[in-house]
Amino acid sequence: MPTFSDAIETPAQTTGRLADLPRVVPPHRVPPERELPIPAYLRSIRDNSLTGFPRRAFEELVTRRGLLGRSSFVLSDPEAIRRVLVENQANYARTTGTTRILRPILGDGLLISEGSAWRHQRRTLAPAFTPRAIDGLVPHIAAAVEKGLDDIAAEAAAGPVDLFTSFYRLALEIAGRAMFSVGMDAHGTDLRAFIAEYAERMGRPHLLDIVMPPGWPVPLDWSRSRFRRRWIPFLDRIIAARQASDRHDTGSGDLLDLLATARNPDTGAAFTPKALRDQVATMILAGHETTAGTLFWAAYLLALAPDLQERVAAEARGADLADPTGCQSDGRLPLTRAVIDETLRLYPAAFVVVRRALGPDTVAGHAVKRNDVVMVSPWVLHRHRSLWSDPEAFDPGRFLPGAPPPPRFAYLPFGAGPRVCIGAQFALSEAVLSLARLLARFRIVLDSREPVLPQAVVTTQPDRHPLFRLIPRDEVSP
Repeated sequence: MPTFSDAIETPAQTTGRLADLPRVVPPHRVPPERELPIPAYLRSIRDNSLTGFPRRAFEELVTRRGLLGRSSFVLSDPEAIRRVLVENQANYARTTGTTRILRPILGDGLLISEGSAWRHQRRTLAPAFTPRAIDGLVPHIAAAVEKGLDDIAAEAAAGPVDLFTSFYRLALEIAGRAMFSVGMDAHGTDLRAFIAEYAERMGRPHLLDIVMPPGWPVPLDWSRSRFRRRWIPFLDRIIAARQASDRHDTGSGDLLDLLATARNPDTGAAFTPKALRDQVATMILAGHETTAGTLFWAAYLLALAPDLQERVAAEARGADLADPTGCQSDGRLPLTRAVIDETLRLYPAAFVVVRRALGPDTVAGHAVKRNDVVMVSPWVLHRHRSLWSDPEAFDPGRFLPGAPPPPRFAYLPFGAGPRVCIGAQFALSEAVLSLARLLARFRIVLDSREPVLPQAVVTTQPDRHPLFRLIPRDEVSP
């Protein structure tokens, strides 16, 4: 059984406008006192990476351990993070294991490409993710949210709801509508089946994924290759069907339009059909997985903090969401946005960034050798004792307007530097709008007080799917 601390509620929070609310510390895993032995550490990478960080990682700014003949560093020092992710980022590449696991499902899309290929893709994609372009996608997001909430309402009328599964469908609907202008009724079931199959069978790191050098086959490579031979035609069919149709649910363009018309500003080159497919796979998979988890954890945290939940609901019900464009950035929903920001602090979807040193470097006074592994873990960073006050507590007041900002490079839910997540503003827009509209319609109550603990393999997810009772706001007594 994992060691964990149960939910705690004490008299007051300490930040800004929320100082009068009870302080809530959600259930959380207690890190091991000492570093795990190598076999146990490697098992944790496969089963739950969060259990592999010892207590000292949350107290010391740089920790080092030996790992399979190399050094492995965990960096929480802001200047060390700046060095690796910004100043000398060209010296640090994705590990062979990461690429081996992700390429079969993402291809050579933006997330895992390197060097000149990455620079070409990033420059080509940049115009599709400007604030103005994101505002153009908001009508698709809003339509998907309304459909998703209607589906959740129908489920809630029959009894307690598995919100994680519901949010997964909602996020996939948002991704599908934003990408293709249409809902995922025709393809959603098959798409979810593909993703679940890969995550459960082939997306979990195996020891050989980590230790084998590039180009050397490992047993799972054959399964991954067979998966890709089915996955590529499936994606091609969806893209072809959308391109052959001139029917849109709204008059605005979609993300596929933006990707198909994108041109490299230096060369004028468009994406090839293969490159377009890889970007579509990357945007759908990386986007919806992150959003589903963030919405689940936000709902769970607010169910543990009912007084705060009522304030968020009041803000949502009082805001004009008829035109949701810019609602997360124009001051209409500051508390809802702060809840999302604090949720991403406590449960960052991307819980670790792992890089392999291509050459020697010096980081925070530590000598990094070629092929050493360097990790920047938002999971550790966001709970570090020297960077955050009361780091285990759920306190959205940290992110309200007027609150002191966190130290630079201490809060990285979307990474940092040139490879910061290009879809960060899209993700924030859909998460804020989804949470606001959910709480405007329902009060969220946990059906059981059994703790829910985070586990991380590809993203940070709950170790079980708790049930929630959703009470329509119109039925809630004042």
